[in-house]
This record gives sequence, structure tokens and C-alpha cells, in this order.
Amino acid sequence: MSIGIILMGLLIGFMVGLTGVGGAALLTPVLILLGINPAIAVGTDLAYNSITKFFGSFQHWRQKTINLKLIKYLAIGSVPSAIAAVGMLHLFNSFFHNQEQIIKHALGYVLILVALTTFIKTFVKKKLEWNRLQLKPVHEKRTLTILIGAFLGFLVGLTSIGSGSLFALAMLYLYRLRPSELVGTDIAHAFFLVTAAGLMHAGIGNVDYLLMINLLLGSIPGVFIGSTLSAKIPAKPLRAIMAIMILFSGLKLI
Repeated sequence: MSIGIILMGLLIGFMVGLTGVGGAALLTPVLILLGINPAIAVGTDLAYNSITKFFGSFQHWRQKTINLKLIKYLAIGSVPSAIAAVGMLHLFNSFFHNQEQIIKHALGYVLILVALTTFIKTFVKKKLEWNRLQLKPVHEKRTLTILIGAFLGFLVGLTSIGSGSLFALAMLYLYRLRPSELVGTDIAHAFFLVTAAGLMHAGIGNVDYLLMINLLLGSIPGVFIGSTLSAKIPAKPLRAIMAIMILFSGLKLI
């Protein structure tokens, strides 16, 4: 066990519980900046996320706050796309030995995208009226939903980032969901997505299980403490600070 990694997990879990900003956007760049191989950082983060999303999904399943039809269409696009991204990384590394460079650059751009997404969700006022696209039933947006899943799923497989934040933004503006249903659907879909991508990374040896266990030992109590304090501490300025940190992490990796 590493006390430093456990404390880092505790801090990241605390910030996730407090602000709702995705843990992968905080954890993966920190692991890389600490000198861990980018492929190991991405694979370990996906496996770690799979476990944390499982418990969240179970809770939302009990609360009946999951839109199964939307998950099905998103997963049809996202799961094969994420698997293809991991396979492409492995293939490129076999032929060109540039896996580390690809991951770092992709990670940098996706972090910038996540930072901008966080700013939008934090400061842009929600529309009082539903737009025309949101009012359409999910089955009429099947093709669009699968394409969104495929595009964002590829980014998640490549970088481990965006399974929550980017999909949540798409759901917010394109589908008519209650706030609790949006959160539940986002977490449940992310579970399927990160599990598929995590298993692929595990299959090619990109998961450090000891690192994952240390992170879980810190982050589980961290999320609980952060969630408990979230009602007492204003989250908006903290989300803005974290978005700036994520933005600078992205710029540093490009």
C-alpha cells in the first residue's frame, strides 16, 4: 500500500463528491504527470471507474432513475467504438511505437473539451423551454444517439475521460430527462462503457491492480465525505477552479 496514492485518491474522491466533476479528468493527468506510463494510467483509471460506477448504477437502478432505452442506443455506438479505440492504440504501438504520444495528445485535447464543458454546465443558464429536438421521443433520435455514442465512446477508450462529463452534456441538451434521470442514465451508461474499455486494457496488460486498489481505498471515503459536505459548501466556484485546473492540465499535455 502507498499512503501517497491513497491520499491522492481521497482528495480526488472528495472533490468529485463535492463538485460532481468527473474523477477521470482529475486522476488520469495527475498519474501521467507523476511519471506513470500513459497507457497504464488510462487502463487503470478505466478499471477503477468501472468499480465506482457499478455502485452508483446499482443505487440509481433501485431508485428507478435510469432511461434504459437511451442507454441501449448510446451503448450500441459507444461500446464497440471504445473497444476499437483501445485496439487501435495497441496496433499503432506494435507498428509505430508511438502509443504514449498519441494518448498524451488525445488526452490534452479531451481535457480542454471537458474543461469547456464544465464551464458551460456551471455558468450557462438552463433553458426554461424544451427545444424541438429534446421533445422528440428517443426512438426517433436513434441514429443520432448511436453516432454520439460512437464518437464520445472512442474518446473515452482512447483517454479514459468523458464517460460522465461529455455524455452528460449531450444528454442535457438533446434529451428530455429529469435531473435525477439524467444523472442515473449517465452513470449507468458510463458503467457499461468504462467496463468494456477497461477489460480491453486489462487484456493487453494496461491495468496496474495495486495502484487501482490504493486509489479505491482513498476515493471511496473521499466521495462520501465530499457528498456529505456538498450541501454546505458552494459548488459553483469550486467547479470553476477545477475546470481551470483541468484546462491547464490539458494544455500541458499537448
